[in-house]
Amino acid sequence: MKLGVVVPCYRQERFLPRTVAALERALAGCEWRGALVLAAPSAVALPALSDRWSVISPPVMRPLTPGAARMLGFAACGGEWVLFPDADVEVDAAWLDAALAAAAQTPALAGIGGRLEERIVDDGRERAGMRDMYRVGESERAVGYLATLAFYRRDALIAAGGYEARLNSEEDFELGMRLSALGLELRSLGMRAARHWSGPRPSFSELARRWSAGLCFGTGQVLRLYAGRPGFGTLLRRQGLYLATLAMWMLAAAGVAGALATGSAWPLVGLALPLVAAALMSARKKSLRLGILAVLAWSQLGVGLVVGLFRLPGGAHRAREARC
Repeated sequence: MKLGVVVPCYRQERFLPRTVAALERALAGCEWRGALVLAAPSAVALPALSDRWSVISPPVMRPLTPGAARMLGFAACGGEWVLFPDADVEVDAAWLDAALAAAAQTPALAGIGGRLEERIVDDGRERAGMRDMYRVGESERAVGYLATLAFYRRDALIAAGGYEARLNSEEDFELGMRLSALGLELRSLGMRAARHWSGPRPSFSELARRWSAGLCFGTGQVLRLYAGRPGFGTLLRRQGLYLATLAMWMLAAAGVAGALATGSAWPLVGLALPLVAAALMSARKKSLRLGILAVLAWSQLGVGLVVGLFRLPGGAHRAREARC
């Protein structure tokens, strides 16, 4: 079986040596071609790459969307099945062997994933994060979407129309919806598929990065794309927490306006809602800082939803052409 590998890189070059080395080990003995897509300009030196790799670095003024970057690589790498690991993902060879076996035994599968284990790099120290980032569980089962690491059958991805290049985020979930509508199955193998490396999160720097990269706008962009179409209700429910957070801040703002208008302090009770939310999250996470960051992250995604609802990203780079 000939394989393709697409690694989109969004200023994650510091993790690339680990990512590339793991892929070379896992793919030893396979016939494959790889495409490393630099979704944003970078002055950081890339790790040494074998002649199996092609580096795609389009001259863009703003970062490519995740879907656009993946579809550029998809068009370049070939392969009956295509592996999509992000640039900060260290693929497990055992999982890839199991995924290849599943693809051979059940050729009708559209895609294969597994459990992602989070690893945090903080001031040069490494520590464990979430054991199961997407809560796929320990048993093999069908799942609704694949994210961060996905192994897709090329024909299935083409049939679904490929990744949506107009979304700054939510492209994985949206693709899963289209594959499901075609009656195609995505399966998690119930084993660790990879380690996902990142800086400390949640953190204020992570919030700033997500806003500057536009990653928090996809929640609204996908609602705009699906307005009046089947699937809108599913997406609306998915964004329920962020909509509720927006409502919370609107009530707090209404309370301030009411207090100013009436001279009464009673409307200011609405300001307690964000404080209660932060207190509850602080107790759950056993950290005041993490509790506050959680509420700020929800708030940012809520504001990003509104921005994305009214502003689609420019320059999707015609990545849809790569779908066929």
